[in-house]
Amino acid sequence: MAERRKYGKKFCKYTEMKVDFIDYKNVDLLKISMSERGKIMPRRLTGNSKNSQEMVEKAIKRARHMALVPYIVNTQNVTDAAYVK
Repeated sequence: MAERRKYGKKFCKYTEMKVDFIDYKNVDLLKISMSERGKIMPRRLTGNSKNSQEMVEKAIKRARHMALVPYIVNTQNVTDAAYVK
Protein backbone atom coordinates (compact mmCIF):
# COMPACT_ATOMS: atom_id res chain seq x y z
CA MET A 1 0.00 0.00 0.00
CA ALA A 2 1.27 3.43 -0.88
CA GLU A 3 1.63 5.99 1.87
CA ARG A 4 -0.84 8.84 1.84
CA ARG A 5 0.22 12.44 1.85
CA LYS A 6 -0.10 14.27 5.13
CA TYR A 7 -0.54 17.58 3.31
CA GLY A 8 -2.69 18.81 0.47
CA LYS A 9 -1.51 19.48 -3.05
CA LYS A 10 -0.23 23.01 -3.54
CA PHE A 11 -1.78 25.16 -6.24
CA CYS A 12 -0.39 28.15 -8.07
CA LYS A 13 -1.71 31.32 -6.42
CA TYR A 14 -1.14 33.38 -9.54
CA THR A 15 -3.19 31.02 -11.70
CA GLU A 16 -6.03 31.10 -9.16
CA MET A 17 -5.96 34.92 -9.16
CA LYS A 18 -5.95 34.81 -13.00
CA VAL A 19 -2.83 36.93 -13.30
CA ASP A 20 -1.49 36.92 -16.87
CA PHE A 21 1.65 38.96 -16.27
CA ILE A 22 3.54 39.66 -13.05
CA ASP A 23 4.86 43.21 -13.10
CA TYR A 24 7.91 44.27 -11.10
CA LYS A 25 6.13 47.45 -9.93
CA ASN A 26 3.44 45.47 -8.06
CA VAL A 27 5.43 44.78 -4.87
CA ASP A 28 2.43 43.40 -2.95
CA LEU A 29 2.01 40.67 -5.56
CA LEU A 30 5.71 39.83 -5.44
CA LYS A 31 5.79 39.47 -1.65
CA ILE A 32 3.63 36.33 -1.95
CA SER A 33 6.65 34.48 -3.34
CA MET A 34 9.30 36.01 -1.08
CA SER A 35 10.43 34.92 2.37
CA GLU A 36 10.54 37.35 5.29
CA ARG A 37 14.26 37.79 4.65
CA GLY A 38 13.65 38.80 1.03
CA LYS A 39 14.65 35.56 -0.67
CA ILE A 40 12.77 34.07 -3.60
CA MET A 41 10.79 31.04 -2.44
CA PRO A 42 11.25 27.87 -4.54
CA ARG A 43 8.45 26.24 -6.51
CA ARG A 44 8.28 23.22 -4.24
CA LEU A 45 7.31 25.46 -1.31
CA THR A 46 4.99 27.93 -3.04
CA GLY A 47 3.31 25.55 -5.49
CA ASN A 48 3.75 27.99 -8.39
CA SER A 49 3.56 26.76 -11.95
CA LYS A 50 6.75 26.85 -14.01
CA ASN A 51 5.59 29.81 -16.08
CA SER A 52 4.51 31.80 -13.01
CA GLN A 53 7.73 31.03 -11.15
CA GLU A 54 9.84 32.28 -14.07
CA MET A 55 7.81 35.50 -14.23
CA VAL A 56 8.11 35.96 -10.46
CA GLU A 57 11.88 35.47 -10.50
CA LYS A 58 12.34 37.94 -13.34
CA ALA A 59 10.02 40.50 -11.71
CA ILE A 60 11.73 40.23 -8.29
CA LYS A 61 15.17 40.63 -9.84
CA ARG A 62 13.97 43.69 -11.76
CA ALA A 63 12.36 45.15 -8.62
CA ARG A 64 15.61 44.64 -6.72
CA HIS A 65 17.54 46.40 -9.46
CA MET A 66 15.09 49.33 -9.35
CA ALA A 67 15.37 49.41 -5.50
CA LEU A 68 11.69 48.60 -4.94
CA VAL A 69 12.58 45.42 -3.04
CA PRO A 70 15.78 45.09 -0.96
CA TYR A 71 18.46 42.54 -1.81
CA ILE A 72 18.95 41.72 1.88
CA VAL A 73 16.92 42.50 4.99
CA ASN A 74 18.57 43.72 8.18
CA THR A 75 17.51 41.19 10.82
CA GLN A 76 19.53 42.80 13.59
CA ASN A 77 16.52 44.77 14.84
CA VAL A 78 14.48 41.58 15.02
CA THR A 79 17.07 39.56 16.96
CA ASP A 80 17.98 42.36 19.41
CA ALA A 81 14.57 42.22 21.08
CA ALA A 82 15.01 38.56 21.91
CA TYR A 83 18.22 39.19 23.86
CA VAL A 84 17.01 42.14 25.92
CA LYS A 85 16.57 41.18 29.60
